[in-house]
Amino acid sequence: MAEDQNTTNSRRSFFEKLGLAGAGVVAGSLAMYEAYQYEQIKKTEGKKVKLLTADGRLVEIDEAHVQSHTEDTSNLQERGRVGMEGKRFVMVVDLAKCRNARKCVSSCQNAHELRPEQYHMNVLQMQESPNTAAYNMPKPCQHCDNPPCVSVCPVDATFKRQDGIVLIDNERCIGCRFCMAACPYNARIFHWQEPKNALGESKVDERKYDVELNVPQKKGTISKCLFSADRLREGKLPYCVEACPNGVYYFGDEVEDSVTNGTTKETVRLSKLLKDNSAFQLMPELGTKPRVYYLPAKNRLFPFEKTEDPIEKTNV
Repeated sequence: MAEDQNTTNSRRSFFEKLGLAGAGVVAGSLAMYEAYQYEQIKKTEGKKVKLLTADGRLVEIDEAHVQSHTEDTSNLQERGRVGMEGKRFVMVVDLAKCRNARKCVSSCQNAHELRPEQYHMNVLQMQESPNTAAYNMPKPCQHCDNPPCVSVCPVDATFKRQDGIVLIDNERCIGCRFCMAACPYNARIFHWQEPKNALGESKVDERKYDVELNVPQKKGTISKCLFSADRLREGKLPYCVEACPNGVYYFGDEVEDSVTNGTTKETVRLSKLLKDNSAFQLMPELGTKPRVYYLPAKNRLFPFEKTEDPIEKTNV
């Protein structure tokens, strides 16, 4: 028994010494780390850097006190997928008012960092037959209620929200282009090159990605019209709607039965606007149920003027 007791005491003593030694190593490591941090702070102390604060102020502080933080954007992406509760967004395009000023196009391109030859919103020059007058037709994504693009995506990168908007998450997109093939309105583009404002292959674009704005763009992914979901979140009209100088676009909420003209800011009943003007949708026979309506090009405000195709001009 005495021998067993001595053995137990020896083991206890051994582990106690081991614990003390471990604690000493940890304490020593912490001391060395703190000394290193102190040296780093001393090296940068006195150097000033200018930073832009969250509220837009430019401030100057010691470089020693600058700390990097990685922002958690998971909540931002979750709300982007769910959409805005109780809303069903809709667009109405008055073809009689379009003179192809292309302000809607350039505003959209700037917001989504697109190249001159890339379009989320384009204006087509249409003519039903040789005996009818030509007219301009803006064509965004139709944000269908039965979108074929969503059902063919193998990775759930393109999705339909509760508020009627169809979006693409370029962090999930693998660039298979199944959605492009499925879309009957040719409303999607593929990023063959580095995006317009990319920082370059040798650098990492560390900007916060927002699925409702689809920026920063990524090479090898799909993008399209978003109904400016980021602006709707702020209670504003879409980029294209607000940029149009001629009142071509109405935008609003089908649930509230109201739409607002982007130029005059006049709010009208959606149902009355559609009924009184014999509104139509593009290719309704396909069963896609678009959320974009068109008012016929009757009593036009401007004569039709054929304009040069920007894509052909770019490729010259």
